[in-house]
Amino acid sequence: MSFSAARRRDQSPSKTNVIIGVMVVAAFIMILNETIVSIALPQLARTLSVTASTAQWLVSGFLVTMGVVIPTTGFLIDRFAPRAIFLTAVSSFTLGTALCAIAPNFGALLAGRIVQACGTAVMIPLVMTSVMRLVPAYKRGAMMGTISIVIGVAPAIGPTVGGAVLAALTWRWMFWLVLGLTLILFLIGFFFLQVPAERKDTPLDVGSVALSALGFAGLVYGLSSIGQAEIEYLPWIALAVSSVALVCFVWRQIVLQRQDRPLLDLRTLRFARFRLGVVMSVLVFMALLGAGAILLPIYLQNVLGHGTFAAGLALLPGGLAMAAVSRPAGSLYDRIGARPLMIPGAIGMAAALWLFAALGDGAPLGLVIATHVLLMLSLGTMMTPLMADSLGTLPDDLHSHGSALFATLQQVAGALGASVFVAVAALASRTAGEIPDAHGLAAGFGLAGCFGLIAVGTAFLFKRPRSIPAPA
Repeated sequence: MSFSAARRRDQSPSKTNVIIGVMVVAAFIMILNETIVSIALPQLARTLSVTASTAQWLVSGFLVTMGVVIPTTGFLIDRFAPRAIFLTAVSSFTLGTALCAIAPNFGALLAGRIVQACGTAVMIPLVMTSVMRLVPAYKRGAMMGTISIVIGVAPAIGPTVGGAVLAALTWRWMFWLVLGLTLILFLIGFFFLQVPAERKDTPLDVGSVALSALGFAGLVYGLSSIGQAEIEYLPWIALAVSSVALVCFVWRQIVLQRQDRPLLDLRTLRFARFRLGVVMSVLVFMALLGAGAILLPIYLQNVLGHGTFAAGLALLPGGLAMAAVSRPAGSLYDRIGARPLMIPGAIGMAAALWLFAALGDGAPLGLVIATHVLLMLSLGTMMTPLMADSLGTLPDDLHSHGSALFATLQQVAGALGASVFVAVAALASRTAGEIPDAHGLAAGFGLAGCFGLIAVGTAFLFKRPRSIPAPA
């Protein structure tokens, strides 16, 4: 019997629920901060005297940092105790939140966001790996449904929370309010969090960390900067450098795998179900973060003319719809597998994105809300079986690296979606300025809809796995 299987047998269900519950709450608060400032970007750009594209880095920079840090978490989870990782992640996030709250200028605010992201990046794979280690296979779908609420609903309702805060208080309170919650979570984790784990004395490969950072950061920077006249050649240079860095990173991991000490074990990609899940996850998170959390708030405020509070409130029903469907989708996955859920979910996602592209500048708010609810229901239907099916196919010793790779590509996909969709919307706009108009946003949503059609085709590749019987 493997170490993880033995731990699952010895760990009581109530203690397991407490451990995962604490991690889930911490992850929810952290991931909420991915998009909490998205609703405030126009106001922050004016207040801090920066351009709209520069202000966008408060979201994209957060995601890029996560894409850089997450590849190291497979190593961290194997090397250190989960309790120590949890406390370090919460401490980093708390420090970053405090920096944001007192930031005197845009540079300091962006630095605080990057420190926040370092803590958030560690938390997502830690929660996923803990579930795979502590929860028996026949219950993982339902538990992954809870995690889907965290990684899907939290960024979805971030703009709602941000809009509510801005309606009553200044932008700094988006961080002061979160700061108090993170301090409480640190104390709870310090006294109550104990997660069993087997640790490995694997050395950290600094070269891999450097290549990962250069590759992912350069990729997103290059794509997000295309079309800005003042830096005409830099984006293409960044894309070329990042491509070389990512190729070198992959080659280095293959070499280190032979010595059993990779930073990110790419042997996870030998499993067909995991590869398929990674591809679909990229498409899902481009839609969730790029279209739903970035383009839609811009459309509500700059095209339909709603204020920050009304725009944020309009996104709340969609977030609640995803929360409502995520855990039932996980329970259904435990019984029927991924394919019956992925196909209708992908069709619904593509339909919603194309509807957004067709709405125009005279759409009633009720229709926008209904379309957003359709999008979030569809994403919620897919996200839970996507994670459970992908990670469930891996052996125990690859769970931490699978979680790290999965989470890395999710965040990079979100950053790429936000960058590419906003860039296309700005380039296609008929009015002068960097803020996209109705025509430009229709082009951005249309591009997202094209990725939605790719997701529909990908969904038909999922197969129903053999059922895992529950113990009597």
